[in-house]
Amino acid sequence: MLRVRQAATKTKGMAPRYLNGADSTARRTLLVPTRNFQTSTIRMSVTSKYYPNEPTKPLVKTESIPGPISKKEIAELDKVFDARPAYFVADYEKSLGNYIADVDGNLYLDLYAQIASIALGYNNPALIKAAQSQEMIRALVDRPALANFPSKDLTNSLSKLLKFAPKGQDHVWPALSGADANELAFKAAFMFRQSHERGYDTEFSKEENDSVMDNQAPGSPQLSVLSFRRAFHGRLFASGSSTNSKPLHKLDFPAFDWPHAEYPTYKFPLEENEAANRAEDDRCLKQVEDLIVTWKNPVAALIVEPIQSEGGDNHASKYFLQSLRDITLKHNVVYIIDEVQTGVGATGKFWCHEYADIQPPVDLVTFSKKFQSAGYFFHDPKFIPNKPYRQFNTWCGEPARLLIAGAIGDEIVNKGLLEQVQRVGKYLFGKLEQLQKQYPDKLQNLRGKDRGTFIAWDLPTGEQRDLLLKKLKLNGCNVGGCSTSSVRLRPSLTFEEKHADIFVDALTKSIKEL
Repeated sequence: MLRVRQAATKTKGMAPRYLNGADSTARRTLLVPTRNFQTSTIRMSVTSKYYPNEPTKPLVKTESIPGPISKKEIAELDKVFDARPAYFVADYEKSLGNYIADVDGNLYLDLYAQIASIALGYNNPALIKAAQSQEMIRALVDRPALANFPSKDLTNSLSKLLKFAPKGQDHVWPALSGADANELAFKAAFMFRQSHERGYDTEFSKEENDSVMDNQAPGSPQLSVLSFRRAFHGRLFASGSSTNSKPLHKLDFPAFDWPHAEYPTYKFPLEENEAANRAEDDRCLKQVEDLIVTWKNPVAALIVEPIQSEGGDNHASKYFLQSLRDITLKHNVVYIIDEVQTGVGATGKFWCHEYADIQPPVDLVTFSKKFQSAGYFFHDPKFIPNKPYRQFNTWCGEPARLLIAGAIGDEIVNKGLLEQVQRVGKYLFGKLEQLQKQYPDKLQNLRGKDRGTFIAWDLPTGEQRDLLLKKLKLNGCNVGGCSTSSVRLRPSLTFEEKHADIFVDALTKSIKEL
């Protein structure tokens, strides 16, 4: 299994080296010097000079969206691809910074950012520079099967990624997407549990080897992953079984018989409903523990989003996330935090669950989206399978995307974007609070205070929400929804106060037009 571990000793100039232990025939650890992103170089604040040629305001030329050229191109695309979900056809060459262009000449302030996956805006100069490097050319032209034929650049790429790892995590395993990261995390959890039961260095029995070929126990044990109602962890088979947000996400394919606990539903504003929300936490926590104790198949892992995103921007309290840690430790359950959408700065911290300061650290943290790469972080070496080729596939991640991820992390730190997201988020949330006083029925359950620009609210119905999103596009803002009636904001980390002003003006106009 390919993975890199942060060095415990951070000696300047120390060369990488291999350490051989008692189990070196089964695995080896590549020790590399790294530094935590929190101790990086002096940060510079972002100004409008970051994108000196960025448009000053949106421009909508067409009477409807998609416009006529987009409609024509979508019809052509639909002949070879399912183009039904397309909002419009984008012109990425003309998109810049916080603005996305379409082929009809429309220009939108983008608060959706490719479903929360663009960290630094469009045509970012730092990422263009990384894309033009010789390392990128090698990664794209001669894409390696990383576990068998790792490139000479791989150690540096993974080491850079680990600079930005969540607190307490010092290993990483790369993946191809968010769903893939969660699937691989489930595999790691199952192997970890079975290795603990069997003994880490114990050989597989003949019965295990024989039965697994028929998908039967004991080689294929009946284990489960506990997730939550309204969760979204992906659309593959294991990740789909843990997803519980919309029927459309998982209809018609077989699923594992895995339990779903209720995720807390809080009353807002939070500061006025502390007692009720604590009671809600305790109600859900009791259900979690009851399911772990009583479920027909042993619960090997628990996966949770610190903020359920696709499921409606449902927030978990520090108390809830820490209590889950206490429960998982009590029952020997692997604790997985899904940071696919919440990670990489959108909430004002690099990783959202760090607001909870969970102790001891969770076992696995999955990531994707804004990192433009994917995988999971971990810290316990026992999550490395006892034999090679168990956590394995041809690619073992994507070296080109790892290079981009490192460049994104460096830019976030060097440009002080976490501080900017916190500052702009407070500014934007304050303006939305004022707007909520004028239109309380159109901004219900406003949430995301002190969580950067990771902000959402509800409308009375899904129809009103969908109409508002259409009005916003016609007024020059590309905004997304979640759950059945929620609006979610997911701008890039380069979003500024001037952008917030433009958005709030467009939102006010759109609400009046409903």
